[in-house]
Amino acid sequence: MLTLINRALGIVFLPSASDSLLPQIAWTIFRVVCGFTMIHNGLDKFADIPGFSEAYVEVIGLPFPIFFAYVAAATETIGAPLVMIGLGTRLAALGLASTMFVAMYHHILVGGFSIPYLELSMVYAASFLFLAVIGAGQFSVDALIAKVITKNQVQSLEVSLQAESSEPAVAETKATGWGSYLSR
Repeated sequence: MLTLINRALGIVFLPSASDSLLPQIAWTIFRVVCGFTMIHNGLDKFADIPGFSEAYVEVIGLPFPIFFAYVAAATETIGAPLVMIGLGTRLAALGLASTMFVAMYHHILVGGFSIPYLELSMVYAASFLFLAVIGAGQFSVDALIAKVITKNQVQSLEVSLQAESSEPAVAETKATGWGSYLSR
């Protein structure tokens, strides 16, 4: 169970490997710009929830349009700053990519498969999908959390190894009966 938890924490927080400085700087700039340019979308939705709900959510046929308008606005308003600072980037970016996929669906329903009408939501969707898969990079809060988690794991492993080495050796006895099958 602990291994499963460690894997899950690694998937969420560990950045993909690339220790070179220039790609890490570019990655950070990309992440910050994606988050920064998305914030206003959520704020615009919050400014007119009924209007957004009527013009977008109802058009695609989602139930509870006011509720889903708030979900989209909250996802963009909260997720974008999280992406900017690199905290929970994969989860935040996945939420943002999802809102952009819904936006693409809306654009296709309303305007057909028109690239000029779709292009911004396509670029956002691809950008956030990239960040959801790749992670935040080395210059992020996620990377700092991963360092702390890794340091704590190493320390707990050292403690457990020291405890094992200080235990007295137990003489082995030959198991008989059912125990012989268990000790193999």
